[in-house]
Amino acid sequence: MTQNNQMILIMTRDPHSKILTDSDIRSWREDLTTAGKKLVMTNGCFDLIHRGHAEYLAAARGLGDCLLVAVNGDTSVRSLKGSDRPVTGEADRAYLLASLEAVDYVIVFAEVRVDRLLLLLKPDIYVKGGDYTIDTLDRDECAVLKDIGAEIHFIPFKDGYSTSRLLSRL
Repeated sequence: MTQNNQMILIMTRDPHSKILTDSDIRSWREDLTTAGKKLVMTNGCFDLIHRGHAEYLAAARGLGDCLLVAVNGDTSVRSLKGSDRPVTGEADRAYLLASLEAVDYVIVFAEVRVDRLLLLLKPDIYVKGGDYTIDTLDRDECAVLKDIGAEIHFIPFKDGYSTSRLLSRL
């Protein structure tokens, strides 16, 4: 890219630097709170990342100052989706998500449900795709979200984009 015949370098963060661990998460959240930043959080398997995911995450990022994506680990994906899943391992899924501009941070969690991270991080806003409703969210997750006072937003589902649909085509 040039401007007035000068080279302009665009530096992006290394995706590895955007992947948090359980040991960094507490201090990271405290720093975010101290800075007065609004945390948006979502979670899911993100087994085969597609355009629907990218649009959903961009919309979620627009709701606050920082978007954290919690990714189900491989064992929990198998529990949720069956023995033939995930197609892509947790480290690769985390890296791909961290590579997206809209995603500020990623954490992999081992549990089937995200309750522990919700309690620990106390996001200001929790986001799910439009294929969910308040009635279809996990009851325990809803109870935690209510207890911590998080806003819940549903991003409209993008027709034609789903991991299950991609897998059936393969």
